Order: sequence, then C-alpha cells, then structure tokens
Amino acid sequence: MTSRTFRTDSGRWSLSSRRPRLAAFADRLSPFGSVARVGSVARVGSVARVGSVAWGCVLLMALPARSDESSSTDERPNIIVILADDQGWADIGYHGSDIRTPNLDRLAAEGARLNRHYVYPTCSPTRVALLSGRFPSRFDVLTPLAATTKMRPHDARLPHALRDAGYSTHLSGKWHIGETPEHRPRRYGFDTTYGYLRGQIDPYTHRYKFGDHVTWHRNDEFVDEPGHVTDLITDEAVRVIEESGDEPFFLYVAHHSPHSPLNEPPSWIDAYEDSIDDIWRRHFAAAVTHLDHGVGRIVEALERTGKRDRTLIVYSSDNGGQRSWPGREREYNGRYAEHKTLGNNEPLRGWKGDLYEGGIRVPALVNWPGRIDPGGVVDHPTHVCDLAPTLIGIAGGEIEPGWRLEGVDLEPTLLDPDVPPPPRTVYWRTRGGTAILQGDWKLIRTARGNSSELYNLSEDPYETDDRAGELTGRRDAMLNELAEIRAEDWSED
Repeated sequence: MTSRTFRTDSGRWSLSSRRPRLAAFADRLSPFGSVARVGSVARVGSVARVGSVAWGCVLLMALPARSDESSSTDERPNIIVILADDQGWADIGYHGSDIRTPNLDRLAAEGARLNRHYVYPTCSPTRVALLSGRFPSRFDVLTPLAATTKMRPHDARLPHALRDAGYSTHLSGKWHIGETPEHRPRRYGFDTTYGYLRGQIDPYTHRYKFGDHVTWHRNDEFVDEPGHVTDLITDEAVRVIEESGDEPFFLYVAHHSPHSPLNEPPSWIDAYEDSIDDIWRRHFAAAVTHLDHGVGRIVEALERTGKRDRTLIVYSSDNGGQRSWPGREREYNGRYAEHKTLGNNEPLRGWKGDLYEGGIRVPALVNWPGRIDPGGVVDHPTHVCDLAPTLIGIAGGEIEPGWRLEGVDLEPTLLDPDVPPPPRTVYWRTRGGTAILQGDWKLIRTARGNSSELYNLSEDPYETDDRAGELTGRRDAMLNELAEIRAEDWSED
C-alpha cells in the first residue's frame, strides 16, 4: 500500500529570471516596523453585513525603509498572503498539535493570532471571498469550481485595487477560480502568475486528478516542470521577493499542502516516525511541516533582501481539515491508496464541507513588525471578506461604494485586539445549507429538511447545545435576517 501511495523521487528546476513588471507608486503611510497589526483601511460602501474569515493562508506586507531626511519615501507595505489548503484547527503547533510548525509558531509569537478567524467550508468560495471582498454566493460560488466561474475579472477587487495603487501583483500556487482562458488569473489583476489552475494535483506530476490533465502554468500558459509542488510554489515566492527591488508588491502564495493526495519526500515523513503511529496522519504532518519550512524560506528571503521589517504577514487556512480521502481508482490513474486519517479540527465540531466551526474556523495570524505587538490574540470574529478592504486601505488604495464590499476595516482591531470590529452579520451558503453569525449567536439552516440549529458560541464554542427549539424568537429573527441576505445572491432571474 505504501509503495502504491507515495513516490520517493524529487526534482529540481531553475527559476525563471524574468523580472515582474513594477509600477510607480505614490507616497503614503508613516513608517512602521513589526508585523502583527494591519494598517488602516478606507470604509466600504455596504459593510453592514460581513462574513467571518478563516485563513489557511499567510499574508505578508513589506514596508519600505523610513527616510530621516524626507517624508516622500514610499512607506507602504509589501503584502504577502499565504493560504494553506485543508489545514485544520489542531494542525498547527501553537494550538498544541502533534505537528511541528516552528516558523508559523514564531510568526504568531511575534505577531497576533486571529483566534476566531472564519473562512468558507471549501476552497473556491474562500478564494473568491479573499479576492472580491464579497460573499462568494453573490457570484453563485457555493462549492469548488471547475473550468469556469460567474465571478468576472473586475470582481477581483483586491489585486486590481492594489495594482491601481502602484503595487506589482503576483500569484504563486493554487488558483481554482476557473481554467478557461477568460478565467485565468492574469485577467483578474495579477501581473505574474504561476502554479496550477484546477483544485488539486499530483504533487510531482502536477496533473489534475482525471486523466493526463495539464493545469500547471506560468503567466497563464501551460508548462511542464519537475519538482514537488510545495517547493516550486515557495521557489516562485522567493523569486518575486528577490526581484521586487524597493517597490511595493502584493504576493499571494496559495499552497497545495496539506491537500490530498499526499506524496512527501521521505525526509519529511521520517521526522515523525517516532512520534506519530498512524501512517496517514504521519504523511499529513510531513506535508504541513514541509509547508512551514516554505514559510521560513519566505521570511528568510525577506530578511536577506532587507524587507522583513517592511512586510506584513497574514497566514490562514482555506477551510477546516478533512477527515479522510477515499483514493478512488479513477483519480490519478489509481496511483494513490485511501488516506484514512488526515486533518484534526479538535476540539471544534465538524470537518471540511461543514458549516460547524470545524469546517469554517481556521488557524490564522498576522505579523507586522513595529505595528502589531508580539503575543497578541484577537478573540473577536474576523472573516476572509475583511482582507480586501483592510489591505486596500493599508496600501493607500481607493474603495468605491459601487463595489459593495462586505468586509470591514480590521486595522483598529489588529492594532489593539481589545477593539472589536464594527457590528455585522457574517453569511455562509453551500449546497447543503446556509448559516449566519451575529455576535456570539450562530444560526445554521440545512437545505434538506429546512431544519434550523442555534448556538451561543461564547457559552458553547463546540456546538453541543442547540437552542433553536427553546429560543424561538431569536431563531425566527435570525431566519428573517438570513432570508434578506440570501435574497441578494446571484440568480438566473
């Protein structure tokens, strides 16, 4: 079984020396050092309802050095967002995990943890929310996407607005918002793109799960390159950092790890031989630690190029951990066996795909030297939709009311964790149901049977005590609110 499931070879390749296009930029912001608090954001037009964000990704923002002689030096941060794929709540070291993540632990210790960060229960909806600042159901994105999407190129407000503000924009890793030429990432505001377009790939061949489906690309054109996916994505991120010069950049690093199928080099697996007995959990742990090493390489590249103190880092997972993977014969030409044990969301309830906390509340952190005090913990709900308005504002970009962003400005909360974000309602919609979060109260409505569940997360964070039958007034009021929000979703009419 083991030989059928994992390759032991690995490849190396030479990075392209192509320098990304760098735009000129205007002066803004005062100089700051540390990496744990995010900067100021312009208020958006329609922000009364916003979702909670889960981050499987890391966001890095680099700030140019301060000039003592002149205030005209551009001091806006570089921005790096790092997103993990299927990393669960208990799959990171600082949550007491059996998985070692020293680089992420250090970023968290030197920055701020987002303790109630919400995303969507599967990958494409989270990615759409990150780039658009809107609930993904506004574009009829409820599940993982295939070749096309109803999200139009101009709906990717985050990269477009940052580019308009003078940033170069770069993607390294998973796209998963469409594969046809009109839905590839360069149309959506990225100057350079690299990685894969579909939702999952073989870590070494980089083929999509069905047949010999090529999806690996550079600048939206298919290429074929050797190497492990985690290393290649990290290599590209390091290249962008090294070639960016002093001009601000936005770098979106969307990792494949620890998504199935798992196929890690033996050195990463062997490190868990004596500490994790379950072979599948051992391979999963190896994938996460391999990713963590890539994060360390990114930080080292920032330090080596003198950009570390000018960089804001945000890290998050795209959804909760997955329980297992069936290893179907028709996928990857039958090369991979069933993965019986993958992520761990304990003590939260539920898995990837669920609207319970285990599916949508993920590990996340923000690191910004000199701005965010080390050791901070944000216990207020944050949401992936909040990233677009927050980051555009930090970059000195403009937000138009007509965009109808549904995230809120997190800067005050990131700078002082005791300051709550503006009141709002967070909204999720999947094929299996809908949910909203208002303060401590969370309502889940199933699509099949139209049953409702109501939880007070401050008293019952593990969702064991359904209050829907007891608190009918609150339940009905939240059901009405849910119906009003859903009425604004995309429709064929």
